[in-house]
Amino acid sequence: MDITKTLKICIIFLIGFLSANLLSFYLVYGIENPFSSGFNFTSQNAAPKDIIKENQIEIYDDKVVINVKGASMSHYAATGSMKPTFDENANGIRIVPSSEEEIQVGDIITYKSGEDLIVHRVIEIGKDSNGTYFIPKGDNNSISDGKIRFKDIKYITIAMIW
Repeated sequence: MDITKTLKICIIFLIGFLSANLLSFYLVYGIENPFSSGFNFTSQNAAPKDIIKENQIEIYDDKVVINVKGASMSHYAATGSMKPTFDENANGIRIVPSSEEEIQVGDIITYKSGEDLIVHRVIEIGKDSNGTYFIPKGDNNSISDGKIRFKDIKYITIAMIW
């Protein structure tokens, strides 16, 4: 084999190799930021809104009091879907939402799916022919849960205690 033919084969192989790697980065990370690493706080991973105001928190030497009507404790299953935000060892404080307007992109909600309660972050809110829908997704999941309706949302997480 002459050197020209060998060089052409190497160039074709290199182009194919680079193309395959760029395509795999695109499929994993998306086209907007293919070389990023770690957790991205994009519109799909926005932070929850502040529900507890500073005047609702009282700090003493021996305790902390959070004054929120209708609050309850929340515990989590060992699914890993919300890592690194929290896992099964965290304790949450939650409230029952009274309207769909209370829920915003970035909020962590608990919703009913069949017999299960799922705790994921709202990444999108929209309207279709059936009204308002919410699209939740676990922070550690690669795909969303699809559309859910307000009637299925049981709680909004308003605080995490690790």
